Amino acid sequence: MFGAQSDRITREIDRNQSVALRGHVNAHVRPEFDRGKVDANFALPSVTIRLKRSATQQSTIEQLLADQQNPGSAQYHRWLTPEQYADQFGLNASDLAKVTGWLESSGFKITYTARARNYVTFSATAAQVQSALGTEIHRYNVNGELHYANATDPVIPAALADVVHSFHGLTDFRWKPRLRKQSAIPEITSSGGAHYLGPDDLATIYDIAQLYQAGVDGTGQKLAIMGQTGIRMADITNFRTHFKLAAMNLQLMLVPGQTDPGVTGDLDEADLDLEWSGAVARNATILYVYAGDINTSLTYAIDQNLAPVISASYGGCEGFDLVDLPSTQTLAQQANVQGITWVNASGDAGAADCDTGSVAQAGLAVDSPASTPEVTAVGGTEFVDQGGSYWASTNTSTLGSALSYIPEKVWNDSIADGELGAGGGGVSSIFARPVWQSGPGVPNDGFRHVPDVAMAGSADHDGYYVYSGGSAGYFGGTSAGTPVVAGILTLLNQYLVSTGAQSQPGLGNVNPMLYRMAQTNPNAFHDVSMGDNKVPCNAGAPDCTSNGNLGYSAAPGYDMASGLGSLDAYNLVQQWSNQAPQASAVVASIDQNPVFKLSTPDANGHSWAFVLTLSEEAGIPTTLTSLTMNGQVLDIQSVFGTTKIPARGQISSTNLGLSTLTVPSNVVFAFSGVDASGRTWSEQYAVPFQGVEQPVTVGGASNAASGQQVYAPGMIMSLYGSQFTTTAASATATPLPTYLTGLEGDINGVSVPLYYVGPNQVNLQIPYETAPGRVTLTIGNPYVNAVYKFQVASAAPGIFQSNGFVAAPFNTVKRGSTTTLFITGDGVVRPSLATGSSPAAGTAVGRLPKPIQSVTVTVAGMPATVEFYGIPVGLVGVTQINYDVPANAPLGNQQVVVTVGTVSSPPANVN
Repeated sequence: MFGAQSDRITREIDRNQSVALRGHVNAHVRPEFDRGKVDANFALPSVTIRLKRSATQQSTIEQLLADQQNPGSAQYHRWLTPEQYADQFGLNASDLAKVTGWLESSGFKITYTARARNYVTFSATAAQVQSALGTEIHRYNVNGELHYANATDPVIPAALADVVHSFHGLTDFRWKPRLRKQSAIPEITSSGGAHYLGPDDLATIYDIAQLYQAGVDGTGQKLAIMGQTGIRMADITNFRTHFKLAAMNLQLMLVPGQTDPGVTGDLDEADLDLEWSGAVARNATILYVYAGDINTSLTYAIDQNLAPVISASYGGCEGFDLVDLPSTQTLAQQANVQGITWVNASGDAGAADCDTGSVAQAGLAVDSPASTPEVTAVGGTEFVDQGGSYWASTNTSTLGSALSYIPEKVWNDSIADGELGAGGGGVSSIFARPVWQSGPGVPNDGFRHVPDVAMAGSADHDGYYVYSGGSAGYFGGTSAGTPVVAGILTLLNQYLVSTGAQSQPGLGNVNPMLYRMAQTNPNAFHDVSMGDNKVPCNAGAPDCTSNGNLGYSAAPGYDMASGLGSLDAYNLVQQWSNQAPQASAVVASIDQNPVFKLSTPDANGHSWAFVLTLSEEAGIPTTLTSLTMNGQVLDIQSVFGTTKIPARGQISSTNLGLSTLTVPSNVVFAFSGVDASGRTWSEQYAVPFQGVEQPVTVGGASNAASGQQVYAPGMIMSLYGSQFTTTAASATATPLPTYLTGLEGDINGVSVPLYYVGPNQVNLQIPYETAPGRVTLTIGNPYVNAVYKFQVASAAPGIFQSNGFVAAPFNTVKRGSTTTLFITGDGVVRPSLATGSSPAAGTAVGRLPKPIQSVTVTVAGMPATVEFYGIPVGLVGVTQINYDVPANAPLGNQQVVVTVGTVSSPPANVN
């Protein structure tokens, strides 16, 4: 299974042949925040080079992840060690040595090399970074906070492009804690009737106490808490003494090679996480893994396989984290295949995670890393205890006063607190909806949704008691529920091992089971159907409704405010391995879609011949009992040779076809059966059948503005050919679609946004991710594709023109006047802009994306002053340039030329 990986670095590492790692400039790196370059000896104490999997490795791990959660697979819960992971999914030793050799030859000091051979951490100075990676480190003042960051995308030798994914640590814009704090109050149940949560309260409300009574308290288990601050042990001791808990089995683990950050402003978060994870898993060993950056802590904990459950209460706006998101998912997938469950807070700004303050301005957004499908996202709720007898009038000796489960609504204190404060949730703009995220209430929109579950999160109404910095306070936020869920999963691990259901702890990604149990064992959850995570927003802001808010309401079943609801710990643990049998899942496919008519019938006389395949994907063997094609009953044995479909297996037809058919039309296959659990099922599969295939052809392409055969990243490109589509259509909104009237395409695997499609022409945007060099465009419909290869340069400017004149409001201009033109082909822009997207409405002029290369204009060969250039709101891949016509320019028709970097456009005329 774990064969040696072949070399992927196959040529000499030449510093003179380099490529840029796109998308590495943080969203906060803006001219208005820039405070200049740091000193040459400025220290970057911890930079990590993250190494990527090959395409084969990626497809292999995705299959392994599915198999490890499939009881019918031989790989079920067979977790990998970091060394096994390295052998199958890391670099081989030879390639890793080449990477470390390059780092050391660049002057970097290596501080840690991953067991999994997928990352290397090193320290550096700003001068070394500039020399080796081609980027300066600048200071930036954002909202009063001073940060450092790389000013441009780093570059690496081209020989390493196939193995290097990204760098982490070139900036100190980091994930932030997701907690809220209320002022200190002296008692858990106060004389005024206010209530605050102690460990026994939580044990009663979420049915954890029954597990303690059964001896399930975390004994023999490990739970790892991620942090980026030192702690004061006295706080932990005082908390447990206050609630009469035994001393915690706590181990502090500073990541090797990292400088101890000391006690920082994140102390409250660390104490909340440690005290409450230990308050749930009371006798577990709690590992506190910390460094100066939470990401470093996470990466190390997973690489060292420290614990089967990891809890992290940090995050950031998904849209601000684009460079780290793919590597975060890679890290989470590594955790899962090693049997690690990663639990993470979902954010505290409701459905507007990119905003801070009191009013949302940036639109709907979710939190990273919670949006990663391989991470369990925890949202927030608030108890609805008015009018019920849920609390005792006095505390017990262990300061508990809750009497039973208390109904919940979505946590939302935004109005009461005058700042955004609500359970994070919504739709990922990056990750596709995983196959397991289904069930009542889950939107069928193709994207990942968060949160997965939710627990008490209001600091204002029944906040968590926390001892921090020498005094007690009351806390909330999705940070509070996260260590609670991690603690419950730790108890689950203990229970499964103690009952013999598993030989060792480790559940990997628990999300598939959670969503399954929500349907088969709903009493493992408390469905939250009251409240919302809507927050106030400015009129005109993206996604802002006429009611002046944005967000999502709770509803029966799944919702993007509370997920599947909160957990009933006892029911969850007891029923984890005893839920109802899973139904078989049979998926039909065909070797061609649509099925085209043969130019001459085959040996069986079929004018339409095809292979129908049925695949079982749930790991439950099944038996076919009926099969029809357009209502005609077919003999299963004759078609497939068998009626049995094995678990995770497939059967395919032989000699299946049609001789006569009116086309175009859909042929409907209907099939039904009974699976090994006794469940009956039925499915339908409609396939379009067509006449003789008409191939898509590409005859040529050009810069959409200049008509020249020159191309650059982000450019609008016109493609010419035949049979692209049967009808013409244009994009009507931004971001541009990547699928229009059946047509789609990609360049080197990255989908291309479409401006216009017609039978003989397509206007598309070359993705910003496209590196200069020879590239391959694949274009077509779901049935037929054509391939076109062309050369991409860093810039290929072309001026939009009409009849040879600049296409602008005025092609007759005066000397000394300011006029406008538009170009495409100016290459990569900064701030980074997603391919197919336009700048957000309301973006200040100074923040509009502009080419990273210089832009100049000449009129009649004379330099013209450029007053402005940038991509305006509403346009994609098109840059506006406002320039002054020289006062002494010659009269009559004159040529205008735009130069980007060192590349000049073909001329256009002005009069």
